Amino acid sequence: MRTSLSSLRISINMKSGASIPLWSVLSPTACWLLLAGLALGAHGTIYSLVLGIALISGVVSAVHHAEIVAQRVGEPFGTLVLALAVTMIEVALIVSLMASGGQETTALARDTVFATIMIILNGLVGLCLLVGGRHFGEQTFGLPGVSASLATLAAIAALTLVLPNYTTTVVGPFYSTGQLGFVAVVSLILYGTFIFIQTVRHRDYFLPAEALTDVDAHAAVPSNPIAFISAALLFACLAAVVLMAESLAPTVEAAVHAAKAPDALVGIIIASVVLMPEGYAAVRAARRNRLQTSMNLTLGSALASIGFTIPAVAIISILSGWTLTLGLATKETVLLTLSLFVASLSLNTGRTTVLQGAVHLVLFAVYLFTVVIP
Repeated sequence: MRTSLSSLRISINMKSGASIPLWSVLSPTACWLLLAGLALGAHGTIYSLVLGIALISGVVSAVHHAEIVAQRVGEPFGTLVLALAVTMIEVALIVSLMASGGQETTALARDTVFATIMIILNGLVGLCLLVGGRHFGEQTFGLPGVSASLATLAAIAALTLVLPNYTTTVVGPFYSTGQLGFVAVVSLILYGTFIFIQTVRHRDYFLPAEALTDVDAHAAVPSNPIAFISAALLFACLAAVVLMAESLAPTVEAAVHAAKAPDALVGIIIASVVLMPEGYAAVRAARRNRLQTSMNLTLGSALASIGFTIPAVAIISILSGWTLTLGLATKETVLLTLSLFVASLSLNTGRTTVLQGAVHLVLFAVYLFTVVIP
């Protein structure tokens, strides 16, 4: 039996190359089988519960394959792979929900992107700093890379989520067609410039300092076949996760409405599901004293979400004639401004402790509380 199981496992030790364990292959397979069952008419509370469990399994599997790909391509390309992959699928999910929801979902992109920023900037960053500080006391990261990420994030966030409330061509919280197209192009330019800095011109800003001393950093990289297999399985996992999340969306929306909770809670749930792979990977990195990798994942994901999602949805909105609500309400604008301000203060020394983590988590708790009880 042990021999037969071993033959089913694509087993190469990570230290000597890579590892694709059996469970990480079976997980996306099970996810797609459950989706096939859903297409054939399977439904019910128990089936939805099984889908939720499979969704979490798909997230864990996606993180495993992302780590193999990251080990092959190196930093910061590895974190960029996961951020872009998840963001592209986030766009597909938002567009599909907007297409099926009509005018009632005009603010879905705004709510989801804002929720993504708040979850990352306060929830995930706070959790990473708290976990890392608890285990290692004080952690360090490269200040130039984090400063560049925060500056770009603040600029794109203000242009896409705040400025629409103050333009006069069309009464906010909307942009006119010309304004929407211009802001979409500007956002893509900013995000593209950031990617160029991150991966080419100043790649060293985003390299973890611990790579010089970490034994794991000197392990042999996976072979190309293993990396390609993991990349394919990564996208299979991410696609399955989003499709299952989409299939569970009506149940989630019904539960939100039954609880008489605000519609913005739907955006938070969507963002939470989409961010699960990156969040899990970021916290694991902080737990291993790799805070630079955590910052690359978290801030890079926030940038990818707003810098790629909003322009993509804006272009689709212009072509299809949809109305796109972008401007945040006053309360959300205050929370966004406060979050960016606090992040710029807590991450301005390159050293962090549990205090910074606690501050960000408190802001995240305030955000969630004011969504449920406005």
